[in-house]
Amino acid sequence: MKTNSKNSTLMAWLLVLPALIIFALMILYPFTNSIFTSFTNKNLIFPKNDFIGLENYKKLFNDPNTLPLIFTTIKFVFFSTLCPFILGFIWAILMNEKFKGSEFMRGLTLVNWIIPGIAIGFLWNWIFNGDYGILNAILNKIGFIDSNVIWLAGKKTSMVAVVTARTWQMFPWYMAFIMGGLQGVSKELCEAARIDGANNISVFKHVVIPSIKPVLILILILGTISNLQHFDLINVMTNGGPERATSTFAIEVYKKAFKEYNLGRAAALGVIWAILLGGFSWVYLRNLKEEN
Repeated sequence: MKTNSKNSTLMAWLLVLPALIIFALMILYPFTNSIFTSFTNKNLIFPKNDFIGLENYKKLFNDPNTLPLIFTTIKFVFFSTLCPFILGFIWAILMNEKFKGSEFMRGLTLVNWIIPGIAIGFLWNWIFNGDYGILNAILNKIGFIDSNVIWLAGKKTSMVAVVTARTWQMFPWYMAFIMGGLQGVSKELCEAARIDGANNISVFKHVVIPSIKPVLILILILGTISNLQHFDLINVMTNGGPERATSTFAIEVYKKAFKEYNLGRAAALGVIWAILLGGFSWVYLRNLKEEN
């Protein structure tokens, strides 16, 4: 029996070993190396680097741009999660109703999600262009504005533009998950509620929402994690500008590493960013554990 137990344990480790090796090479080593780099003055220009302790972290927390960076990231994450969630929720309810052409509309909606982020960035750059953008043309035509708005150059309008593009990209993803939840709601329970005198709003509030609550929580957490590490759309549309109005952790880490060539400072900022991501990941894993 002991021999069989040892053989089973050995076989289990042999099966897990390839995944552990890939994890160590692709995730564990780069992460630990980044933590070590954050305590050095490593630079892409000068090959020599020295251990400087917490100096990079001190400079980051003393940097007047760090606090606005955190607020800008929170603003982008909040609106880029909430807006597509609400739009996806409404669209999922509509698409869940069986009508002629509903399946075609579902498939057409998902096209937004599968288009690469860089292509979406260029598309919305054209829409929001201050000189020849289609949005200004439409608003001028209906008399909403008298002169062109430079959407991507304004500190307030640039964030609106980026969030709009991200919402357009991601609401099909929310729709797909919410539709899956809606289709799992018990029809018998809904009918029983109606027999007891509940109207559609009451059924939705007291039957449908509690039934899909785990799905809603799950996609909100995953959406938040995704937006915390989002890069390509912002980089293409505004590159974090104007005046850092749309600069998030992802953009700032990239700039410090590959434009300022300061790998040590970029790694320190990346560690702070990873801690934030880790917090939301912990909430996500705890939620999954509670569901199970």
